[in-house]
Amino acid sequence: MEIAIVGTGEFILGFRLAGVRKTYVAETDERLVEQINQVLDDKDVGILVLKGSDMERIPLRLRTTLENSVKPTVIAIGGEEGGLTMRERIKRSVGVDLWK
Repeated sequence: MEIAIVGTGEFILGFRLAGVRKTYVAETDERLVEQINQVLDDKDVGILVLKGSDMERIPLRLRTTLENSVKPTVIAIGGEEGGLTMRERIKRSVGVDLWK
């Protein structure tokens, strides 16, 4: 499983420097939707990381798909995460509560 990052050039830069290979620049709303759909079609991706403000920019239907996605698990950094805490997201993706 791989990690994919979608966002602005500034957002993905740190992930590139950390060694994440699947980084996708999306400066416009249209490009953001295209890149997210490309990642969703990639069976090697297990985690998709987005900026919280980018989640607000995508259409409601796609946002709902991402919020309910188990594979890849979608993590929004900074801002609202669809009402789910990191603990709830991990529990949903792994199937057990790791904090117990």
